Amino acid sequence: MAVGDAAGGGVRRRQRGCSCTKADFFPEESFSSWSAYGRALRSTGARLADRLTSRSLESTELHEVRARSGVDMKRDLTWWDLVWFGVGAVIGAGIFVLTGQEARDAVGPAVVISYVVSGVSAMLSVFCYTEFAVEIPVAGGSFAYLRVELGDFMAFVAAGNILLEYCIGGAAVARSWTSYFATLLNHHPSDFRIHASSLSADYSELDPIAVVVIALVCVFAVVSTKATSRFNYVLSIVHIAVIIFIIVAGLTRADTANMRDFMPFGVRGIFSASAVLFFAYIGFDAVSTMAEETKNPARDIPIGLVGAMTLTTALYCVLAVTLCLMQPYGSIDPDAPFSVAFADRGMDWAKYIVAFGALKGMTTVLLVSAVGQARYLTHIARTHMMPPWLAQVHPRTGTPVNATVAMLVATAIIAFFTDLNILSNLLSISTLFIFMLVAVALLVRRYYVSGETTDANRNKLAACIAAILATSVATATCWGVDVKGWVPYAVTVPAWFASTVCLWAFVPQARAPKLWGVPLVPWLPSASIAINVFLLGSIDSKSFMRFGIWTAALLVYYLFVGLHASYDTAKALAAESALAAKVEEGDGKPAQGVVHNGEY
Repeated sequence: MAVGDAAGGGVRRRQRGCSCTKADFFPEESFSSWSAYGRALRSTGARLADRLTSRSLESTELHEVRARSGVDMKRDLTWWDLVWFGVGAVIGAGIFVLTGQEARDAVGPAVVISYVVSGVSAMLSVFCYTEFAVEIPVAGGSFAYLRVELGDFMAFVAAGNILLEYCIGGAAVARSWTSYFATLLNHHPSDFRIHASSLSADYSELDPIAVVVIALVCVFAVVSTKATSRFNYVLSIVHIAVIIFIIVAGLTRADTANMRDFMPFGVRGIFSASAVLFFAYIGFDAVSTMAEETKNPARDIPIGLVGAMTLTTALYCVLAVTLCLMQPYGSIDPDAPFSVAFADRGMDWAKYIVAFGALKGMTTVLLVSAVGQARYLTHIARTHMMPPWLAQVHPRTGTPVNATVAMLVATAIIAFFTDLNILSNLLSISTLFIFMLVAVALLVRRYYVSGETTDANRNKLAACIAAILATSVATATCWGVDVKGWVPYAVTVPAWFASTVCLWAFVPQARAPKLWGVPLVPWLPSASIAINVFLLGSIDSKSFMRFGIWTAALLVYYLFVGLHASYDTAKALAAESALAAKVEEGDGKPAQGVVHNGEY
């Protein structure tokens, strides 16, 4: 049943059940008729200015926004669940496929250093995510964090890239699943794909098996989060056992001569591979989206996130060393490197165990990704930046069925057509961009509180953050265009350091974390910004072109749909709050503080 229309916006909120009507997709006043939509378009400039400066309140995200799903998600996850969700989300196609691709073509045996660089970047981002997830335990993850600290517009840009990250990440894993499935059945990794000669080379290898796998994962994801968790950590334990087997058995066939040419592609190869191999760490942010379903977020989330990332980084480095000791880097297979390595070293039987373990790992990655991406989309839809139909939580399963199905349909379409190399590069850009924004948001959270921070301190904060970003971009640009010599870096790196020192020395922190906080602020988030931006500078230009096209498409959608829907919803919420305050005051006086400095 629907409650009464909210004043000012005509936004209806359903309390239970999943339906499919126009009101579920476009309940806002701006879409009530063509004339209303025309009026909304004519107000685009004013509305955009409003949304650019609007920042959501924590209480809004935790209560009013979450209530728009009608039914609460079930709180039944512990730190044990989160650790295994983290391991299951991360260890998959990255280590089992991209290790071979990058070791052979980009970095050689120094791939282990590339994993260390990517791991450091990922761990810095883990710390930033953890503080937000503990303080704002909602399903929206980084979208909710950015909406609170950087405002609606930046949150939407990030939201679009979050959804892209999950879609192409799931598609890449599903295509890798097909490759290892083929080796398990004693076929070449590409044998089960269909070649369509009429399509572009990057989109001509059609993968129907990937589509079937994604459909099966969708069924598991919509049934129950707790049941998914149990299934996930059983698979993850089996997966860890297989990884230990790969390490032990692989080292028995080690040849140290394979490591003599350790850096055949130089330092540039290490960082170029690091940017792509960051794909192997993607997935931990899905754990932060489960904060709303966690029993004790303050304890469980730090243990779950940091524990999973530490274990994952250690395993990645040992696996990379093992692979490069087994084969010369030029002989490593790019599609199923570990299986082929065992076969070439006379352990043909072992390739079946490896393929089985890889399939287990990729299955858990797909499963956790399906759970995480649906919760991101659910929270984005709660704000009406996407149709609110996607925010509905099924009353029986307690899961966001609509969002889960929608995301996995998009993932299946991408997986059917697109080559893994395109997916991994584009995914790394999207993810590094989001992680950089989360680090910026953490600095804003610690150093700025509306109504308390002075104008002078606010301006110093903005100048310091701008300087940190500018110096990071300058360093990445010098690297990306291959500037010769060390002189440019002798300018940009000390300038980044000086910018961080100024923030540390001259801007007082305005807020202390209530439950768990990132250590070494501002140094840790500033370092996260720098390394994420630097890795962006190592990605190829074609991937940036695809990223630009996607971002442009997002902006078109926002200006014509998302802006007006979220504007109406925000104003309706402000009007409801004002009405409730008047009723509580009982004297008809205007409520104070409903909208303050663009916050609602």
